[in-house]
Amino acid sequence: MTKSSNKIDSKNVKVDVHYLTRVEGHGNIVVDVKDGKLTKCEFQVIESPRFFESMLVKRSIWEAQHLTSRICGICACGHSLASVKAGEDALGIKPSEETIMLRKLLLYAEQMDSHILHIYILVAPDLLGVKSIVPLVKTHRPVIEMALRMKRMSDYAGEVLAGRHIHPISYVIGGLTQLPSQEGLEKLYKMMLDARKDTEQTIKIIKTLKFPEFQRPTQYMSLSSNEEYAMYDGDLVVNKGSKTKVRDYRKLFSEQVKDYSRAKVSTINGKSYAVGALSRFNNNSDKLNKKAKEAARELGLKAPCHNPYLNTAAQLVEWVHCLEESIIIMEKILKDGINENKVVVPSWPKRSELDKIKYKPNTGAACVEVPRGSLFHEYTIDDTGHITAANCVIPTNQNMGNLEDDMAKLVPELLGKKTQEEITLDLEMLARAYDPCISCATHLLDVKFV
Repeated sequence: MTKSSNKIDSKNVKVDVHYLTRVEGHGNIVVDVKDGKLTKCEFQVIESPRFFESMLVKRSIWEAQHLTSRICGICACGHSLASVKAGEDALGIKPSEETIMLRKLLLYAEQMDSHILHIYILVAPDLLGVKSIVPLVKTHRPVIEMALRMKRMSDYAGEVLAGRHIHPISYVIGGLTQLPSQEGLEKLYKMMLDARKDTEQTIKIIKTLKFPEFQRPTQYMSLSSNEEYAMYDGDLVVNKGSKTKVRDYRKLFSEQVKDYSRAKVSTINGKSYAVGALSRFNNNSDKLNKKAKEAARELGLKAPCHNPYLNTAAQLVEWVHCLEESIIIMEKILKDGINENKVVVPSWPKRSELDKIKYKPNTGAACVEVPRGSLFHEYTIDDTGHITAANCVIPTNQNMGNLEDDMAKLVPELLGKKTQEEITLDLEMLARAYDPCISCATHLLDVKFV
């Protein structure tokens, strides 16, 4: 519910959005302006803590993926892949190239699934001046049907590639427990080809919509690779600067707890930073494929872009990139097939082999780019293969401080120009532009049961 007044008062504004709608989870926006001075500007995460890191302690490293994929219903595949990569790093296991190819295909599918949901269902109502997608079903029915068709293609990709769309079960340490079916792959390939037409139409629609004007340069962090537009692997970069190995992520950024929020906030050199589609675009746009670069030009998106509202446009550019890269992978698979011996592994070591495994105490860390940004999993194991410490760093956590700094710059620019109701809407739209996944963000590291 939004408390608001239509009277324009440039010196006293009070925004109290409780709860923010069209995002995953519960968050509040609280802004106070008294006598023309900004006295409070907070994005409050009020979800209950979820204790996933604590749940992992004393569990086998082979169980981690099955537990952590439950952190999110939207980025479940990303959590699964970050988990198996961190487990492999701890155990010293290197998956086959064919396994990595299938993992990238799954990651691209999840990017497309989440991006199209955000673009059409969560953001478009703001840009069209309605409260939700419901009125658009009547006024823009063919467009909504197209959006759902595009999302259905991405959903189906998860079903075919990972056993089910939400909380995948077949992607495990070392490989996959089963191969996707030939029938499913052929149907998915046809759906991807058909999605090209819907993608072109979506670009034409989105370029007609007017995003709010706002500029605030910040630190943009993402994976980066010399080989490709980095989503599955690479080193960490900030504003295309020097590279940091993923294992050294704690040296690059730090996490803090704020007393008004149940999510940690991350900083680089004591300052906020952004992750997500716009950060990836700003750091890696030269690695986009040809059609994605064409989409960026048509949308007027150029790197570096300092308008956070245009994260939505960057998501559409990434949709194009992911679709075309997926089609390339699918054509290779359908032409050459998948070598089962190089991909299929059991989800757990065979009972007859358990005594033969020699575990070495170690720490493994991994990062993959999920729709909302860089996702980190880190596990420390003992000499029995059980987890003694775990840390999951969620993209929404990393964006919290940057969102608040954006709001702190935006509010003074709006004073005297917009009503309190209009300022409130602009702040809600700004928060939604980050596509926050608030439930994912509520973790605690240290829990003591007495």
